[in-house]
Amino acid sequence: MSGNWIEAASRDAIPEDDVIGVSVGGRDIALYGVQGEIFATDNVCTHGNARLCDGFLDGHEIECPLHQGKFDVRTGAALCAPLTEPVRAYPIRIEGGKVYVDLA
Repeated sequence: MSGNWIEAASRDAIPEDDVIGVSVGGRDIALYGVQGEIFATDNVCTHGNARLCDGFLDGHEIECPLHQGKFDVRTGAALCAPLTEPVRAYPIRIEGGKVYVDLA
């Protein structure tokens, strides 16, 4: 694997239609299970100091628990007020039952 791929979690540790927070390479990362796919973003909201893994996942949207702003977990795009900045999204790869995140 080229890039900066770091093991984040086992595939089985990420529940379907839910989000977990993990530490990957010293970064706080949120891993989302949506419709059989896994997505990864930074775990801290760009608007307030809240962990997205404590928010509500609805399809491909994670709602921040602090001010109810929503991000698209596929791209990190800010979808509504009060958010103005996207959250960083990361490529993921699944191999051998493990989820890897590219932090490059």
